[in-house]
Amino acid sequence: SNQIKKKQQEVVGFLEANKIDFQQMDIAGDEDNRKWMRENVPGEKKPQNGIPLPPQIFNEEQYCGDFESFFSAKEENIIYSFLGLAPPPGTKVCTAV
Repeated sequence: SNQIKKKQQEVVGFLEANKIDFQQMDIAGDEDNRKWMRENVPGEKKPQNGIPLPPQIFNEEQYCGDFESFFSAKEENIIYSFLGLAPPPGTKVCTAV
């Protein structure tokens, strides 16, 4: 659907703009990729029908989250920890005490 494509484009655009290496996996045309995603999204993150919708974000085998989690992490300025990455040098990191 257009809504899914829009969310995917937002994630990809953000990763490209921030020079974060990523690999986009096609689940529409590749049954193996679709099966892998369905098996690796944690149960509590799967919708009632059991089929998670893209985009789903992983760092290698580690599940990071869905689009809503990505968007929240971006808004809260904690995207690098969400992605399981060290922030690049010179990035301001806020610490709450």
